[in-house]
Amino acid sequence: MSSYDAIAELYDPWSRSVTEDVDFYVAEARRAGGPVVELGVGTGRIAVPVAAAGVPVIGVDSSAGMLEVCRRRAAKAGVERLLDLRLGDLRDPPVEERVRLVTSPFRALLHLDTDADRRAALASAHRLLVPGGRLVFDVFAPSRADVEETHGRWLEREPGIWERADWDVERRVLTLHVRGRDSEAAMHLSWLPVDEWRALLEATGFEVVACYGWFDLRPWAGGEDTVWLARRP
Repeated sequence: MSSYDAIAELYDPWSRSVTEDVDFYVAEARRAGGPVVELGVGTGRIAVPVAAAGVPVIGVDSSAGMLEVCRRRAAKAGVERLLDLRLGDLRDPPVEERVRLVTSPFRALLHLDTDADRRAALASAHRLLVPGGRLVFDVFAPSRADVEETHGRWLEREPGIWERADWDVERRVLTLHVRGRDSEAAMHLSWLPVDEWRALLEATGFEVVACYGWFDLRPWAGGEDTVWLARRP
């Protein structure tokens, strides 16, 4: 049982307003063609729109609860036949297919705690790609202002959905508590600076194609968010 099962039913209401990345990932999937492997597919916030665009998705997640919500979401959208959902670990996903695109949206790689885990996940993504295939993912590293403004405070993210960020800057770990009317859960996210992500990508055989500062493809210029495009040579 995954610790993220507890947040499965809260996840969609909590992330309802997060839409800025959807068109970006749909465009990447259309460009690559299918199937696309999505590591950390969660409740299908990205995978269902990708499938609705006609691109098959192999979605991997360690949470059975998240995958169940994803199945319901896909069925409601009428795209369940285009989603192949698999319970498994991002570090060793149960995928034998070779594809042109692997994605890990909405900061999913931050759920990995150590460089060994990150290397394993990136190496697995590399293994799944055909030569010339691309890995696309987004992550963040908080600014001092963000930490100071949010640390230890309950903030209403959506109506009736509250979150509290507890930042451990020394360990570079965020514990994010999410609370709804009837339930509460927590997520642990571990961040890295840009130079360390680049080093991990290169160490696992990737060629960095681009590092953007947002989903509108603006070049990264020192902000909190990074969107990475990396290629298997």
